[in-house]
Amino acid sequence: MRILYDSKQAMYKTPFGTLVPNQPCTLHIHIPATVQATRVTCILNYDGGSNAQNINLTLQQRKGAYEIFGGQFCIPCTGLYFYYFYIDTPDGGFRLFKQGDDTNMEAGDLWQLSCIPAGFKTPDWAKGATIYQVFPDRFCKSGECDLTGKLEPYTVHKSWYEEVDWKPTAEGIVLNNDFYGGNFKGITEKMDYIAGLGTTILYLNPISKSFSSHRYDTGDYKVPDPMLGTEADFSEMCRAAHARGIRVILDGVYSHTGSNSPYFNREGAFDSVGAYNSKESPYYSWYTFYHWPTSYNSWWNFDTLPTVNKMDPAFIQYIITDEDSVVAHWLRLGADGFRLDVADELPDEFIQLLRARIKQINPEALLLGEVWEDASNKTAYGKRRAYFTGGELDSVMNYPFRTAIINYVRGFDGGKGLKDTVMTIVENYPQEVVACNMNPLGTHDTPRLLTALVDDFDGSREEKAKRRLSRNQYDVARDRLMMASFLQYTLPGSPSLYYGDEACMEGYRDPFNRRPYPWGREDMDFVNHFKRLGQLRRQHEALRLGDIRFFEAADKHVGFTRSYRGKTYRIYCNRSADVWEIPSSRLVFGYHLQIVAPDWLTIGPRGCCITEDPSYGD
Repeated sequence: MRILYDSKQAMYKTPFGTLVPNQPCTLHIHIPATVQATRVTCILNYDGGSNAQNINLTLQQRKGAYEIFGGQFCIPCTGLYFYYFYIDTPDGGFRLFKQGDDTNMEAGDLWQLSCIPAGFKTPDWAKGATIYQVFPDRFCKSGECDLTGKLEPYTVHKSWYEEVDWKPTAEGIVLNNDFYGGNFKGITEKMDYIAGLGTTILYLNPISKSFSSHRYDTGDYKVPDPMLGTEADFSEMCRAAHARGIRVILDGVYSHTGSNSPYFNREGAFDSVGAYNSKESPYYSWYTFYHWPTSYNSWWNFDTLPTVNKMDPAFIQYIITDEDSVVAHWLRLGADGFRLDVADELPDEFIQLLRARIKQINPEALLLGEVWEDASNKTAYGKRRAYFTGGELDSVMNYPFRTAIINYVRGFDGGKGLKDTVMTIVENYPQEVVACNMNPLGTHDTPRLLTALVDDFDGSREEKAKRRLSRNQYDVARDRLMMASFLQYTLPGSPSLYYGDEACMEGYRDPFNRRPYPWGREDMDFVNHFKRLGQLRRQHEALRLGDIRFFEAADKHVGFTRSYRGKTYRIYCNRSADVWEIPSSRLVFGYHLQIVAPDWLTIGPRGCCITEDPSYGD
């Protein structure tokens, strides 16, 4: 018999998930009577290992072959904590860790517990949102682009369907300076299409004047790239989005600038005195030079991306605190928030200042961070981050969900891994954040979803440019895409659709995941599939805001409930080659199904469905 404790279940720990200061928390642990426990203590430690408090658990009842020990405690201060149990017996004592068993009680990690600021709140409009991500140059072009002031050199493709430039220069440098001419007006013209996908948040990759097509090498923070249009064009795009119930968030790139910018001005393209030009430059303190001007700190050693000193007073003033700071400028033009590029490289103090400023301008603005791991316990550059314990971020890019979903639909996991990942994130993150989590399956930093579901090819750029999925691979990928997207749109948080994934675009990592949207060449079956998923989330609050409980996660079957305000929906996904027979009273959505009796249906191989729990009604 095993000792029983599961922090995710109310019978062992209440409340579920994170705490706020001085909030009572109750623990119960079930210990076999044969252990003869004489004393049970929960050892709660601060992050770093020093003791916060010892919680004595007393024998409260006997239930069958188990003795149930329980106790209550409060945490006075915000922060990240870890705990384990120490169990005394007549023959001595032992520690119990997360995966402990009869052969090794100290197996696995300690349990995690975060104490977050009281009153932490995220925007209601961002909870359970449906996000559409657009790479501005590659989505839609309307009219001719204004090339006045465009940073040179550059090329503009003659055809929307030409292959992206992937060849390096003779010096081996990939310039990323080829453009297709996608612009604000093009996005505006396609706003009905975007809205038709159920979109409630439009996320744009960088739009500021820059040299490259990806525009992460900021040239001028406050000026839109002339190829995209004017400030008026941007504001009109935001108005068109808002009229359809869609908010607009922008990429905030504050860890580095471009070398081709008024702030650095290495190429001399701007009428300014940049840090590269003079030590007397007003921007000199933004950067760290080893040997001025040619040797300096740069992002991942790309000399076109000089790293900024984020806590430099002049930089903070320019980006955050000025009356017309960068964030104030774009919010006043119509933006509704920011996604922070490489949030790990922005100090907690910087993020706190930025959050305070955007919330001062618009209390309902969204601040979302790019974090690839579990953000609740993320360590970056030797420091534990306080994204949640410091009340910094409303949302993060939830890449753990992406990994878990892809592993499940590709057959690397029978369901348990998906359940464990989902419930770990739901437990570790504040509930206000869980509802806002950006849940992508594809982004500008990952292979196209269709490709990622079947093909791990890692050849040369030339080979990747020519490679396409075979007919069989394409069919398998489409089946997996159905399941993956179904899970993405039914799990907690905000599903994020990368432009063109709904059209079944193919491609490996940059630049092949950044091809233009294939207007007129879409896989319309999948465009309509994503429209239906988006409509489902609009129609059913529980799919957007409900809590989650798994009832099946094994043998290639995944099943969970989403419950909210008296409504409960049961979600099923069958990755097996066999049928799965389930009870059903009201079918909400599904495919590969067969009704076998009034109250029963079967889910065929690779089938999914949503049913309304019969114990709840209108």
